[in-house]
Amino acid sequence: MELDPNTLDASQRYRLMISGIVPRPIAFVSTINQEGVANLAPFSFFTGIGASPMRLLFCPANQSDGTEKDTLRNAKPVSEGGTGQFVVNVATEAYAREVAAAAEPLAYGESEFNLTGLSMAASQVVKPPRLAESPVAFECETSQVIRLGSNEPGGSNIVMGRVVHIFVRDDLIDGKYHVDPAGLAAIGRMGGRGYCRTSDRFEMPRGRSALAPE
Repeated sequence: MELDPNTLDASQRYRLMISGIVPRPIAFVSTINQEGVANLAPFSFFTGIGASPMRLLFCPANQSDGTEKDTLRNAKPVSEGGTGQFVVNVATEAYAREVAAAAEPLAYGESEFNLTGLSMAASQVVKPPRLAESPVAFECETSQVIRLGSNEPGGSNIVMGRVVHIFVRDDLIDGKYHVDPAGLAAIGRMGGRGYCRTSDRFEMPRGRSALAPE
């Protein structure tokens, strides 16, 4: 089947992307609004940008009426009315159901921490709390927001952040700053209602040597 994205509607393009780009890591993003209420939401359009400087991004889509989701409203720069900060927490098997529950569309000012029963822990550099249950958390200052579909229902936004502090649970990190994947037990996003575990792993060399028979 050959498809021209221009002939598909937005929902068809979305379904193709979320089921064809898999597995996707999940950014479990905590923010805080101007009144000090904490927000927590999962985003699976998420990746690291680079290590020098250390930056990452996640992509919150607009709501169905074209307005900003709470996470974007909170994380956007201070000059645009936000706090300019956020924390990316890792989504893990231990609280997978709470990750899914935090996607509930609550009214602005209601906290997903209260909905899910998950706990807040004070961040070291930024104002938004990190998720206490998360074994890894990246505290970020928002460096840029790119609006690809401003005011459009489901329109795309890219939030880029500079990592200013990192929390890693002591038992998960070694002397070379490798995080133990088994102990982390991260989960990933598939299409529809699907998720995946990261317990089925394999290793191989990079480059030409990967083609050599074992």
